[in-house]
Amino acid sequence: MANPTATFETSLGSFKAEIFLEQMPITAKNFIDLANAGFYDGLHFHRIIPNFMVQFGCPHSKDPNSARAGTGGPPHGTIRDEFLESAKFSNEPGTLSMANTGQPNSGGSQFFINTVHNRYLDWFDKSTPSSHPVFGKISDGFDVVKKVEGQGTGSGRPKAPVKVLSVRVA
Repeated sequence: MANPTATFETSLGSFKAEIFLEQMPITAKNFIDLANAGFYDGLHFHRIIPNFMVQFGCPHSKDPNSARAGTGGPPHGTIRDEFLESAKFSNEPGTLSMANTGQPNSGGSQFFINTVHNRYLDWFDKSTPSSHPVFGKISDGFDVVKKVEGQGTGSGRPKAPVKVLSVRVA
């Protein structure tokens, strides 16, 4: 059984990602359910840091200038951390990783796409307390993700809004 593919349509182009449903069932199912319910449609990338990552999934980012962008989550609340010995995916370039508040079991709708290898964010790397499980990887259109990254600033706020028109998983 092949893992499903998420298609992201953005104001800068489209890209696709394999979602690791078989390997990361809790995190992947949460993402798939939100995507297919239209939760992500119309949101903006709210945090973009060049040579690090691009972050997405806050419901307050429908308004790209909202001071609350980056502070919200899904209507159903948070999910349990999924740290599986059988799924030790590193935060490599192009991987989708669950964002959290730094507290256990605080992931929900926000995730980020690594644009460089951020191994110190791996849940199994004990050099820092950061623990972000990877649940997918860009399979097509990483150049579009790099265009999104190009809208970043050192402060994390985008120079120009990048809107996600839709995310669907099939």
